[in-house]
Amino acid sequence: MSEAMTMTATALAVPGLWATLREDLDCVFQRDPAARSTLEVLTTYPGVHAILTHRLSHRLWRAGWRFPARLLSFVGRTLTNVDIHPGATIGRRFFIDHGACVVIGETAEVGNDVTLYHGVTLGGTSWNKGKRHPTLADGVVVGAGAKILGPINIGERVRVGANSVVVKDVPADRTVVGVPGRIVDTRVGTARPANGISLDHNLMPDPVAKSIACLIERIEILERELAEVRHEPPTDHSGECNTCSAGDLCCEHESMHAVN
Repeated sequence: MSEAMTMTATALAVPGLWATLREDLDCVFQRDPAARSTLEVLTTYPGVHAILTHRLSHRLWRAGWRFPARLLSFVGRTLTNVDIHPGATIGRRFFIDHGACVVIGETAEVGNDVTLYHGVTLGGTSWNKGKRHPTLADGVVVGAGAKILGPINIGERVRVGANSVVVKDVPADRTVVGVPGRIVDTRVGTARPANGISLDHNLMPDPVAKSIACLIERIEILERELAEVRHEPPTDHSGECNTCSAGDLCCEHESMHAVN
């Protein structure tokens, strides 16, 4: 009796196809302030069309109807410009914003409440059969143009910056930017928006700019030490740009904005 009750509870915990499709539709209004009505979303959102098509093709794929599944997936790709292999496993409340040029490979696994922007690739790095695409945990947000490659694991609530290339595992609650992707922020214990998603890409630290700033600071220290050894007055860098040596050629220099 207890085993039967457990199986029943498990079955109830997994929503049916129509309930899942309804969740996919409802989550659009939570993550896209431009969404105004259900009719608008159903008729004009290619990301929604892509996930609806995938839900159906994935059912066919799991039932062993491989060619019909691939054919339906091909039709969806033709109409939406989003290529999701029918073998990919995608969780609940999945949203592709500005659905275009998104690619999700056969062995990719996507958790619940994941958001992808246009140009995202969940790709493989091998021609061998088996697991070769990434696994995204719940609550992951992947910025526009980002590539996540190989059988790696992206932890819960990770943010991947736009145009980043991620090729290594990322623990939960991290922010990744750059090529190759580097962890630049840890948000454990920090305040999050009510919906659990933060899109402030402008607040992400720039590891390249930080490295350049460290180099400039180190050069200034070495110049001061060299001046002391030579018994020379230290070089006065006041008024100079702290980022580069472009001087008057810098686009931010006042001479570039002078009125002729």
